[in-house]
Amino acid sequence: MNIAFLASHNGSAAKAVTEACLGGVLPADAVLLISNNPDSKAIAWAKDLHLKTAVINASNAADPDLAIAGLLEDNAIDLVVCSGYMKLIGPKTIAVVHGGILNVHPALLPKYGGKGMYGRHVHQAVFNAKDSETGITIHLVDGEYDHGKVIAQKKLPVANGESAESIEEKVKAAEPSFYVETISKILSGEISLR
Repeated sequence: MNIAFLASHNGSAAKAVTEACLGGVLPADAVLLISNNPDSKAIAWAKDLHLKTAVINASNAADPDLAIAGLLEDNAIDLVVCSGYMKLIGPKTIAVVHGGILNVHPALLPKYGGKGMYGRHVHQAVFNAKDSETGITIHLVDGEYDHGKVIAQKKLPVANGESAESIEEKVKAAEPSFYVETISKILSGEISLR
C-alpha cells in the first residue's frame, strides 16, 4: 500500500506515520508529501526521510485539485493521510484515491468541527464550553470540512483548571500515536473504511 500525506505546517502526525512505515510497524510505503505551504516544516522532514515532496497551491497551479489528483495517480497512491492540511480537499483528489483520504481532527466530532474549527479555535471552544472531555477523531474526507464517516475516536479527559493551551498540548501529544494505531487497524482489516 502506498501512502501520501497532505500537510500545511509541521505534519507531526504524518511524520509519525512515515516513521512507522519506515520502521516496519505499518506494512505500507510512505511515498509522497504534498503541502500548500512552501515554508512547511513537513517538507523538510519529508525530504530528510526520502519521501517525494511537492508544493501545490493556487499560485503555482491553475487547478490545485487537478494537480494534486494527478500527482497522487502518478505515484499509485492507495491512501492519503491528512495532517494539519488547511485546505478543503477537492472532488478530483477524492475521486482518484480509492483507498480513502483520512483526516485527523482535534476534537470529538461532530462537536467543534466545520469551517474555521482548527487548532487553537477548537481547544478554546472546548475550554469555553467547560467540557469534561475532548479527544481526537479520525474520519474519511468527503468534500466538506470535518464531515466524513468517523473511523476512530479517542477520548481525553479535561481536568479542572486546564487552559485551552494545556488542552491543545494534550491533544497534540496524543494525535501521532493514535493515527499510527488507527492506520494499523485499517491495514489489518480490523477497521473498515467502507
